[in-house]
Amino acid sequence: MWTVRAVTIDDLDDLHRLVQLATRGLTSLQLDRARLLDRVEQSTFAFHRVGSSPHGEPFVLVMVDTDSGELVGTSTVYAKTGGYQPMYAYRITASDHHSDQLGIRHHRERLDLQRIHDGPTEMGSLFLRQKCRGEGRGRWLSLARFAVISMLPHRFADRVIAQMRGRAKSDGTVPFWEAVAGRFIPTSFAAADATSTVSKQFIEEMMPQYPIYLDLLPDEIRAGIGSVHDETLPALKLLKREGFEDTDLVDIFDAGPVISCETPQIQAVKRCRAVQIDKVVDKADESWEQMILASTAHGFTSVLSTVDLDGDAITITAADAKQLQVEKGAACFVLPLRS
Repeated sequence: MWTVRAVTIDDLDDLHRLVQLATRGLTSLQLDRARLLDRVEQSTFAFHRVGSSPHGEPFVLVMVDTDSGELVGTSTVYAKTGGYQPMYAYRITASDHHSDQLGIRHHRERLDLQRIHDGPTEMGSLFLRQKCRGEGRGRWLSLARFAVISMLPHRFADRVIAQMRGRAKSDGTVPFWEAVAGRFIPTSFAAADATSTVSKQFIEEMMPQYPIYLDLLPDEIRAGIGSVHDETLPALKLLKREGFEDTDLVDIFDAGPVISCETPQIQAVKRCRAVQIDKVVDKADESWEQMILASTAHGFTSVLSTVDLDGDAITITAADAKQLQVEKGAACFVLPLRS
């Protein structure tokens, strides 16, 4: 059996081993043990604090094979971006120019550095071990974040963004970094991006304060702005099916697109709702519908199972009730995998 739940301090060693398996492009997961401990502690506090206003804390989820106890995946949602350290992004700005004297017109685009202090909620990196992918587990690990948002609506901003991983070559080099940002920050892409998850002070100190005109960049670099890494395409498709749309923002390091949706309009948030357990039975019926079933046990606990849903009442199996630590008459949440 599998579960996706809130991370705990006891998960630290297993989580550290897991994130070391993540590819180089998932730099928000490239954390040493001390930094990972800080994130886990913040998440533990976030799931249990009483205040309702959105802060910048991470809500970290882990997927566990409950039969073996192995931790096989993780995903995160950040309640709010910006604040003490702004969120940095490039805005693609277009302008048209003409000269009567020369009889010519020119459409021009540039990248303007943006500092967003009072920002939206942000989807964090998702990683699931290759051997555990399939059977809806990746979708579950991703959508569970929206279940958290739906269950704790006042703890998140009124808009959610996702910064998608930008293009990279097979050897791990990032063309946009090599052509633009790396010219101003003479270090590796991985070092800069990983450091930015801890402190963004160096961005303010090193990045150019004036626009970058795309006409000055090679065709290959211009064509890659706003495009995603091949490994990120499934995540992009999933989020767009849930209502996310393109924006005029891109990442300042790899030029990956920033997509966005108003929180109440996210399809998964709209599908997630509170229900009451009407019956607990020993075995599921073949006619039952598959969906994510979640409770507030330990902050957040969920299973991917089949249930019998009748209005606001559901019937679940005893095994699921035990995993979720609920009983007949208790409240829980359901989230169908698809609209």
